[in-house]
Amino acid sequence: MAAKKVGDTLSRELAEEVKKWGCMKQTGVSLRQMMNFGGKFSHKNLLISAKFVHRELRVRIARRVIKLENLPYGLSSKAAVLKVRDWYLDSFRDLRSYPEIKDKNDELEFTQMVKMIKVRHNNVVPMMALGVQQLKKERPKFDYEDLREIHQFLDRFYMSRIGIRMLIGQHVALHDPNPLPNCVGYIHTKMSPLEVARNASEDARGICLREYGSAPDINIYGDPNFTFPYVPSHLHMMVFELVKNSVRAVQERFMDSDKVAPPIRIIVADGLEDVTIKISDEGGGIPRSGLPKIFTYLYSTARNPLDEDFMTTDVATACTMAGYGYGIPISRLYARYFGGDLQIISMEGYGTDAYLHLSRLGDSQEPLT
Repeated sequence: MAAKKVGDTLSRELAEEVKKWGCMKQTGVSLRQMMNFGGKFSHKNLLISAKFVHRELRVRIARRVIKLENLPYGLSSKAAVLKVRDWYLDSFRDLRSYPEIKDKNDELEFTQMVKMIKVRHNNVVPMMALGVQQLKKERPKFDYEDLREIHQFLDRFYMSRIGIRMLIGQHVALHDPNPLPNCVGYIHTKMSPLEVARNASEDARGICLREYGSAPDINIYGDPNFTFPYVPSHLHMMVFELVKNSVRAVQERFMDSDKVAPPIRIIVADGLEDVTIKISDEGGGIPRSGLPKIFTYLYSTARNPLDEDFMTTDVATACTMAGYGYGIPISRLYARYFGGDLQIISMEGYGTDAYLHLSRLGDSQEPLT
């Protein structure tokens, strides 16, 4: 069944509003701007923040709705993608109907509303993954080159999602009456990358222990006293995904061997421009022919856990040790969101090195598309 366009499924007035807001210019912000603004707490600043978020979310969400309507190969008509589109439309409708924010009460009610929007969008990533999976089942002869246009869309779509969730999360977190020391909303002004990497690594190793009954050791090197401003939850997610891949590769390579599984090595280096985290394993590496695919969506060396039952099951249980092929490309987007990057270098027959670069300066604007 062909997908219906926005104008076919909504009132003409709402469809025109989506198109109008989707044509407006987005306003990017940097980590440093968020940190400086949020560090000066006042009810006036919360009002300013709420008004900015109210306008900016309408623009960004409207743009995503329009893009979701015009995907190639009939992807827009897949049930999972239509569900995602409906979530975005519901959020746009909520934002559109919310009146001008004039005082503290308006601002507090608006904050509760955007918290609900953030919850509504929690499962966007796996639901979009299911939509692409549905398309690939219909077109089994698709190869990764054929999906290039879809990959480009997903990169832009997920980057936008990161920005939307950062804007909402930062605004909501500024209301915390008892913020942690050195925290400005989501941003930790003195974050220890070594500490975050250690916590993320322990979480990834814990999953491996539950899945396999054992797990390789993880050794971390770096200056424990070094700190810089960053978003700990972003770094935790990136390191977790990378280490999860490493411990699984090493565990599966050595689980039937008499040899002791070699440890994963993590090095945290603080440069003048970048903080770089190197994650090295001896899990056998990735074939050279596979390297171009690791940053494409739905590529995984593990069994894909997504199936049609996903539409009616708890998404939190869908993916455990092995993901659905999104961990690496999503991690690179998180790194790039604040001006960093992710590189993977592999030696087939030996192991893989991941280099996670984080901008130490915090002055990169969001990459808006």
